[in-house]
Amino acid sequence: MPVADTVLTGARVRTLDPARPEARAVAVLGGEILAVGDEADVRDWRGPGTTVLDLGGATLTPGLTDAHSHPIWGIEMAAGTDLSAVRDLDRLRSALRTAPRLGGWVLGHGLDHNAFGGRPVDKTLVEEALAGAPAFLRLYDGHSALASGAALAAAGITGPRTFDQRSEIVCGPDGRPTGHLVEHAAMALVGALAPKPSAAERRARLTALLGEMAATGLTGAHVMDLGDGDVPALLAGVEYDGDLPLRLRPAPWCMPGATPEDLAELIGLQGLHGRHWQVGGVKFFMDGTVEGGTAWLEHADCHGRGTDAFWPDPEAYSQAVRTLDAAGVRTATHAIGDAAVRHVLDTVASLGARARMRHRIEHIETVPDDQLGRFAQLGVIASMQPPHTAYTRADHSDEWSKRLGPDRAARAWRCRDLREAGAVLALGSDWPIAHHDARRVLATARSPLGAAAAGPALTGLMALEGMTSHAALAAGEERVAGRIAPGFRADLTAFALDPVDAAPDELAGAPIRLTMSGGRITHREEA
Repeated sequence: MPVADTVLTGARVRTLDPARPEARAVAVLGGEILAVGDEADVRDWRGPGTTVLDLGGATLTPGLTDAHSHPIWGIEMAAGTDLSAVRDLDRLRSALRTAPRLGGWVLGHGLDHNAFGGRPVDKTLVEEALAGAPAFLRLYDGHSALASGAALAAAGITGPRTFDQRSEIVCGPDGRPTGHLVEHAAMALVGALAPKPSAAERRARLTALLGEMAATGLTGAHVMDLGDGDVPALLAGVEYDGDLPLRLRPAPWCMPGATPEDLAELIGLQGLHGRHWQVGGVKFFMDGTVEGGTAWLEHADCHGRGTDAFWPDPEAYSQAVRTLDAAGVRTATHAIGDAAVRHVLDTVASLGARARMRHRIEHIETVPDDQLGRFAQLGVIASMQPPHTAYTRADHSDEWSKRLGPDRAARAWRCRDLREAGAVLALGSDWPIAHHDARRVLATARSPLGAAAAGPALTGLMALEGMTSHAALAAGEERVAGRIAPGFRADLTAFALDPVDAAPDELAGAPIRLTMSGGRITHREEA
């Protein structure tokens, strides 16, 4: 038997491998798991150059994967002042008065819709605090922003515009922009003018961020974007200097209006890779967000909005998915509202026996009973982000709940229902929309989800599977990832406590003894 370069011992090993659910020690060689066994096996795995690490009673699991994250684009999204703790207009104005000016601009992110106290998002509510500075403030959902009057003027925005996708420059009764920009195309008009970090700053921030993510137990992330096309060069630059702390799987976007040439380019990007990253899949948007009024719903929300898809021609979306599937490309579609979820499922159903790939739906914030079983029937992966529930309130006074109304809010974030209906359920954070801490994702998944706290939470094992074995299925990597077994990747996470049996509040802050990605130690708890 070959000699291991690293042996991990002194642990309860939850392998998630049906052939051997538990073990006590693991041997690693060349980035792969060499052997899984008991303490008595360790002596047979060691050689003069073997490093033996005693995990001191930790619980070792397959490496955690964030199944939906934006660690690269998020560096720009999370620029400026963190407004996520702001709860009302007075605190927002106070934060903006003291916010640093970046190139003369005030940038902010994570702004809660609830901070406006039920008022429409409008620049007049904050102009005094900005003292004339151009400002671009991203709301927490990532699909809307507030721009100041000076920022609108810099972008030449004086009224409404028409876009290829469902996007809007919100205007008041007088036809003048309120500063509220909804969806990507409208936001980009101002966002493109805001100061950006230099290439060196992006590289440094990315490396630091991925290191912070590894410290929470993450060994990989499904990255739901490819930026503006320069991401491969950025990742190559990081790997020229060293190693990526996480294994990354970026998926470029396909937006409304995509031509056959655009689709061919997306197909051509598949498999582009470095040592610890690889382009895999394509990301679509079927709708926007509930709070922004752009979730595609089967019935209008309580503001009379939400009856339109992000793609003005939903059949064009379906045809693009068919083209990609025929080329062997997986797709991931953002679908929050019930109509959006139904359309994606209908699209996959239209593939019939010709389907080559397993496709996935992201978010799924509200879904009716008659659609739950279709996920398993069609082989569609449900990809959900439990931390999104932090922006809802038990009394339903939050903007998400008020827009949907009690009936749809009561069928929110149906993680357990989907699992019990047989669906593969991958879990993630959607950083920077919510915090990237993997322990919080696991802990939140085990608490009642949604504004109405409807339905049972996931079990500890279901939650762990969502960030390990089910995340691997979502990426088509179930033969090399998601379990601890010989020949699988040496992506491993060691918790100071058992993530399956520990109480959620204990798990949320549990020390991570060790994180290993591709056989490399990317985090180790200080003695």
